[in-house]
Amino acid sequence: MTISALVVDDEENIVRMFSELLKDVYKINVVGVAKNGKDAVEQFKKLRPDITFLDVKMPEFDGYYALKEIRQIDESALIVLITGDVIEDVKKIPGPKPSAVINKPYNVPTLMNVLKNELKLDLNSD
Repeated sequence: MTISALVVDDEENIVRMFSELLKDVYKINVVGVAKNGKDAVEQFKKLRPDITFLDVKMPEFDGYYALKEIRQIDESALIVLITGDVIEDVKKIPGPKPSAVINKPYNVPTLMNVLKNELKLDLNSD
């Protein structure tokens, strides 16, 4: 079974590069993209992806908004926050918690560790 993902970031280049990385390296099917937290929530409702990657800082509705709203829809959803901030600071923010947090710029070994070890995704299945 192929894993489906939603990628959310306000920078189009990052969405494109991250989506290609997910597809080419991890064989994850990016079923949707969004440019802010409000779009992310709408896409999540419509697509119900296996995993959602949320940038924290976006104009209008940020990643925290989307995290909170998605958790209300599905409290067990796999949500990875992507931040340029210190991960420990992000984890201390009150409210719903993400499934994992990774730093920008992300690298393949760190992302692989999060996907396989923290989230327990089976990336070898077809």
